[in-house]
Amino acid sequence: MRAARCTAPLFFTLSLLATALPALAGNASAVGLWKSIDDQTGKPKADIRISESNGVLKGRVEKLYRAPGEDQHPTCDNCKGEDKGRPVIGLSIIDGMKKDGDAYGGGTILDPENGKVYKSRMKLLEGGAKLEVRGYIGIPALGRSQTWIRQE
Repeated sequence: MRAARCTAPLFFTLSLLATALPALAGNASAVGLWKSIDDQTGKPKADIRISESNGVLKGRVEKLYRAPGEDQHPTCDNCKGEDKGRPVIGLSIIDGMKKDGDAYGGGTILDPENGKVYKSRMKLLEGGAKLEVRGYIGIPALGRSQTWIRQE
């Protein structure tokens, strides 16, 4: 009788772990909805939806966090090519990111405020709850980083 009492809590604990592990593993990817935080002001800037197709990540702006006096539907006036004049909401800002060890690299990120495209690296932090996004020119040391927060 005593052995049955000991195995019940163990079984319960193992059951919880078995159901929790797949949920944690789902956050091992950058795919999902992220809130970008401005590295200079510390305030939310935008919600970015990152998706994956054939091992390549892309990201689009889904929502902007703008002050009441600011244009709520800005366009990418400084962008080049087909993105010039497009609404920032819906704009593809991350392209070509591929898994590179425990990070993502080889892609680019667009800054809709200045229209410039930068090389980029991304790395999951805190078990997938945060994403460090770095845009740079030339080498990663010459750039700036933002920490994004997972929203789902």
